[in-house]
Amino acid sequence: MKLIKASPQETFEGDGVVVNRLFPIAKRMNFDPFVLWDHFAIDPGHGFSEHPHRGFEAITYMLSGSMHHKDNLGNDSWVDAGGAQVFCAGRGIRHSEMPAEKGQSAGIQLWINLAKNDKGIEPKYQQVLSEQLPIESFDGGHCIHIVGDESPIMLHTKIVYQHIKLEKDAQYNANIDKNHQSIIYVLDGSIGVAQESLNARQAWLIEQNQTENFSINAITDTEFMFCTGIPHKEPIHQHGPFVD
Repeated sequence: MKLIKASPQETFEGDGVVVNRLFPIAKRMNFDPFVLWDHFAIDPGHGFSEHPHRGFEAITYMLSGSMHHKDNLGNDSWVDAGGAQVFCAGRGIRHSEMPAEKGQSAGIQLWINLAKNDKGIEPKYQQVLSEQLPIESFDGGHCIHIVGDESPIMLHTKIVYQHIKLEKDAQYNANIDKNHQSIIYVLDGSIGVAQESLNARQAWLIEQNQTENFSINAITDTEFMFCTGIPHKEPIHQHGPFVD
């Protein structure tokens, strides 16, 4: 297992939106099969007006507030904290994302590359509310299964995606399969893995050459995202809102 410590870069997007972007940035364009990771916080009056996408799948997972999605397929919906908006851009989609009119709306937006053979498929949208996502409770914490383990979210690229909260000194045992690439991103607090530590708004990009179970230890009360998937190992041509 190879741990690469990474920090996001503050980036301006849309209409006055500040995001903490793990990738793509100048020194780290993607992490196959993942092609964008944004930790965003949007105030009222800002957001993303209608714009196009192509060639990937996206999950906007809400940590607080709510988000309004509207697209050219006829979808028009709101998702609150703990829920997700999911679309497959396929051969092309246009949509807008605007936050609630009061308070701050925060979350993680993750883009997953589509395999070359899937680039031309029909676009599709899915709304998933917080009560639809499975929650696994254990001693010292719980895990929300955003993708995988009976989650209703369906993707063309097989990944596991989790939101985990731990009390201080609690542990979470994660599994990474051989040849998978994985992301651990700390939202709050501090964790330790293999005698290495990670603090809020820091990440590990994990390259795995064998199937392995490992323990994530909570140094403080903590909250983090865990995501793993097998690379497509195909060229990624990423330019703005398109991944060809």
